[in-house]
Amino acid sequence: MLSRVAERVYWMSRYLERVESAARLVAVYSELLLDLPEEAQLDWSLPLEILGMGDGYQQSPKDETELSFMLTSPNNVASILSSLNYARENARTTRDIVPSEAWRTVNELHLYAARNLPTVARRPGSKVALEIVGRCHEITGILEGTMSHGPAYQFVRLGRSLERADMTSRIIDVAATIMIANREELERNDSTIWRAVLRALSAYQMYRQYVRRRILAEDVVVFLLKDKDFPRSITHCVNVLDDALSNLPRAEATAEAMQQVRSCVADVAVEKLEHDTLHQFVDDLQLDLGTLHGVIYETWLNPMRAAQ
Repeated sequence: MLSRVAERVYWMSRYLERVESAARLVAVYSELLLDLPEEAQLDWSLPLEILGMGDGYQQSPKDETELSFMLTSPNNVASILSSLNYARENARTTRDIVPSEAWRTVNELHLYAARNLPTVARRPGSKVALEIVGRCHEITGILEGTMSHGPAYQFVRLGRSLERADMTSRIIDVAATIMIANREELERNDSTIWRAVLRALSAYQMYRQYVRRRILAEDVVVFLLKDKDFPRSITHCVNVLDDALSNLPRAEATAEAMQQVRSCVADVAVEKLEHDTLHQFVDDLQLDLGTLHGVIYETWLNPMRAAQ
């Protein structure tokens, strides 16, 4: 398998997962702003921080809003529309590997987003964002059900799981920061905040099966970090990464980086986490995920190294 093909399906998967996560965040946050009191003082800078776009927005043109920067800005290479452009191009250039149904659905999603996201940037709402989420789910299902589960598909799994683990950790970290910074103002809305966290990860219904009592921060964090069965929990993502790597040649090159990620997640004692230690855990995890990505790139996606 050519390294350039592996790289393109890997990044196609990462970009699609990024689009889905960002769109779901926009949909949930649009509704959260209506549910919380004014003293919460929340605005669209928070989703920008979750998605790692805050610094980029500070350097964008003054007439650009936070929401438009996140959704459609040509000045933002990580905006939803930019990510879809990259996903579409990676799918287009691997049409001999990616099922034709998947390529067609990615292309249709790109066209839909280009038509409708500018409207959301001017008038926030959840309808378009939820449609994008649904179409991303459709693409994931097509790839799962119609793509041969050989090496190319393992790179799809790697890209998706790395992106999911990163997004889950970011949302947990920022939610905890909000609660600490606005403890008194938001104390009565604690359940609302953590319910939004769960919904931002499509985790609310599965969480209610896991915990039947009132929504509490510690229970949510344990579920999103440790649950082995929920597809967006960090532990489940780590297990998928481990399995995908085991199905690729030269996987021994990633053993040390993968072990570091596993240990980071397995060893954390959630019940002892305060805000500062939770923030440090998220930082450590994201560094470990970044290291794993670097090893994956050098082992399989770097054309010069892969040719050796």
